[in-house]
Amino acid sequence: MPCALLACRRLARLLLTLTLAGVMVAGCASRPPIAPGQVLARNDRFVLYQPMRGETLRSIAELFLGDAEQHWVIGDFNGITRPSEDLPLAVPLKPVNRAGVHGDHYQTVPILCYHRFGYGGGKMNVSPARFAAQLDWLARHGYHVLRLDELAEYLEGRRAVPRRSVVITVDDGYESFYRYAAPLLRRHGFPVTLFVYTDFVGAGDAVDWSQLRELAASGLVDIQPHSKTHRNLSERGEGESEEAYRQALQMETAGPRELLERRLKVKVRHYAYPYGDANEAVLETLERHKYRLAVTVNPGGNAFFAQPLLLRRSMVQRDDDLEDFKAKLQVTRGFKAP
Repeated sequence: MPCALLACRRLARLLLTLTLAGVMVAGCASRPPIAPGQVLARNDRFVLYQPMRGETLRSIAELFLGDAEQHWVIGDFNGITRPSEDLPLAVPLKPVNRAGVHGDHYQTVPILCYHRFGYGGGKMNVSPARFAAQLDWLARHGYHVLRLDELAEYLEGRRAVPRRSVVITVDDGYESFYRYAAPLLRRHGFPVTLFVYTDFVGAGDAVDWSQLRELAASGLVDIQPHSKTHRNLSERGEGESEEAYRQALQMETAGPRELLERRLKVKVRHYAYPYGDANEAVLETLERHKYRLAVTVNPGGNAFFAQPLLLRRSMVQRDDDLEDFKAKLQVTRGFKAP
């Protein structure tokens, strides 16, 4: 198909959005040749730009948005992975569609949950080779690994996130995370949240405090609480009074927060429920202590309307092959027909 016709079709695709935004665009038939690197039209919300040979989405984002990391904004809006010197593109200067709602579907953000890494048995033990293949697949297919703080801003309506967004979390705090998983994540520059229960730190095959300090200092590992003792918070112990149960919830939520902040100098704001369980008393306790997000182990993606203290997570297990892994990456949900 001739480049001029492709350019016209791209302009036709953008015309409605840009016209509604107040950007005036000339018709294809009367449009003179476009010089590469030319701004065709702009207002306070959009720039219509003709890329030059060799430009990338990152360089264009740096030029107009002042941040190369915002390249996904341009790519998602135009439905492309790389610019073409033959086709103009629209650069959104302000957030577009923070909620991720479209005509027939809405955006969801999956949170992956791992536990152990290595070559031994156990269904929770993911081999380093399999984990590396999963991370490589995410990188090759344009997935953006978010920090939990970024997901929180999305749920609060304060920011849009890339169309293919995912969060990676690891529970418990086994030393195998430090030995096998952290170097693989570092290779890709992928952030991760490590949820630890503090009574386990330094015991048995867990990470110790010096390893946690090293991980926190890397800037990629966000260390957050998974309780103090890893008891099931939604169940009262045999013979446990209501008062004792409430005191236990206080210890399991406020205790690890204070310890992690004091020993690691980190900001604690997210929580992972032991066994993925919570009840009204647990939710009230987390709300009282101003936790921002909390995660379960109920699978699926999280839309803009997700309950911040009951977020879904999909567990990744030893026997999951790449097809199983891809099935856990639910980034859209369709609207049900009435």
